[in-house]
Amino acid sequence: MLGKFNIRTDLALEAKESFEEDDVKIRGVRIEEEEDEKLEIKTTTVVIETENGAKSMGKPVGTYITLEAPNMSVPDEDYHREISKELAKHLKELMGEEEKSVLIVGLGNREVTPDAIGPNVVNNVKITRHVIKEYGKASMDMEKANQVSGLVPGVMAQTGMETLEIIRGVVDETKPDLAIVVDALAARSTKRLSRTIQLTNTGINPGSGVGNHRSGINEESLGIPVIAIGVPTVVDAATIVNDTMENLVATMDATPQMQDLGGVLGTMNQMEKHQMISELISPHLNTMFVTPKDIDETVKRIGYTISEALNIALQLA
Repeated sequence: MLGKFNIRTDLALEAKESFEEDDVKIRGVRIEEEEDEKLEIKTTTVVIETENGAKSMGKPVGTYITLEAPNMSVPDEDYHREISKELAKHLKELMGEEEKSVLIVGLGNREVTPDAIGPNVVNNVKITRHVIKEYGKASMDMEKANQVSGLVPGVMAQTGMETLEIIRGVVDETKPDLAIVVDALAARSTKRLSRTIQLTNTGINPGSGVGNHRSGINEESLGIPVIAIGVPTVVDAATIVNDTMENLVATMDATPQMQDLGGVLGTMNQMEKHQMISELISPHLNTMFVTPKDIDETVKRIGYTISEALNIALQLA
């Protein structure tokens, strides 16, 4: 990237797309795509198999499953239930079917709406660990009694502690078999805001999408498998400029009087576009992040959708 200019993304799908834009194939990375036309849900699985692939993608070795649903931002309960079922199916694949103790961690700051996805999810997950420990598995009246506990560790500015320190302390004390962390992400495209869910077995680096790197929460740091679920809720200002530029090129190409100019912009590669944007965007916008105006309702709705997926996957719903 050039200077301080950078289009940030937490999505492996977008990292993959950046290579496709330059017509580059990545060794050690396997990609599978599946589309449900009836439900309008597209699922892309990016499997990074080698360290070489991980270095190229800028992501750890592991599996990244991305669900794209253009109507996810629409308040349709039946549709969101279908998304929950689809997400639960992939969660089961990563978790395995055996009975286990699961710690669900809602990352983020509940006082900042775009960052409140994690806390909203934990609010709606069915917590069972205390009931099972007190009354035994029979009290759940289910085939499998997964012990589910929840944690909302807040952010460093609220606690004075690294998020990892808090989670590691709880893991050491309660000894779960698996941790599932939920967080808000940053996207490289405005069309994916609140319409995409990423699921991965590689853990997560809180704050990385907005340039606020914290210690990684993964199997290496916690000593247990970590599954991360994320939803992009913000884009940086440069992304909006980039998307506007893409739309401008498309409009010029469709207008006979402007095709020559549109053709010149259309032939620019990603680096050249980055250079132009870095020259156009004012310095104080480089650190600005933007979120949709209806983000409060969206966060509640998607948080509930993810919590239902967890309840289904853990056989609590």
